[in-house]
Amino acid sequence: QSQNRLILRHLQMGGTITGIEALNLYGCFRLPSRICDLRKMGIGIKSKFVVLPSGKRVKEYSMA
Repeated sequence: QSQNRLILRHLQMGGTITGIEALNLYGCFRLPSRICDLRKMGIGIKSKFVVLPSGKRVKEYSMA
């Protein structure tokens, strides 16, 4: 399956996803590009910054 479909299904199941999770789960190096593709298809996806245990801030995506 395409990364877009895998990520969409992940989000539709109520999950959230960050770039590192997308890489680990689906081999996706460019999550923001995939999110952009999905948004262009009219899918409502929201994003927010979260702080990881390491202190690093990353974007986390979920269904709107």
